[in-house]
Amino acid sequence: MKQILETKTKVRFQDCDPFNHLNNAKYLDYFMNAREDQLLEHYSIDIFKMAKTELKSWVVTTNQIAYLKPTFTMENIVIESQLIQYTDKSLKVEMRMYNETKTELKSLYWVNFVHFDLTTQRPTVHSEQLMQLFETVITDVNTHNFDERMISIR
Repeated sequence: MKQILETKTKVRFQDCDPFNHLNNAKYLDYFMNAREDQLLEHYSIDIFKMAKTELKSWVVTTNQIAYLKPTFTMENIVIESQLIQYTDKSLKVEMRMYNETKTELKSLYWVNFVHFDLTTQRPTVHSEQLMQLFETVITDVNTHNFDERMISIR
């Protein structure tokens, strides 16, 4: 199974500021939309179906993002994501935004999720099936420090 997942997309006008840069808050939308699509395409995880049928999903607990280079209106970009840590109740995912040829890193994003039971409104443990998937796809990035990681991949 693939460990590093990739999505190509185009930055839209409505998501940009008056300088034709992708709005800072919109980076999160692009990252999260890409990850949702990637989970479905590569791992057959439909987070919306899971929420409806199992009454479980993930919620974001923390975000760390570095805006390294501007991303422009109508620019084609590539978003990569990978699982870099997990526990029985949580996940840490790294995502990277590049220009179309992946020669320029535009943004680095770390997001922590907690697995959440919608009926109890409390964190819950991952299923054995999910834990097995996580073990298969986890990627070691050799650090648990965001700033160190940003420096190492620049």
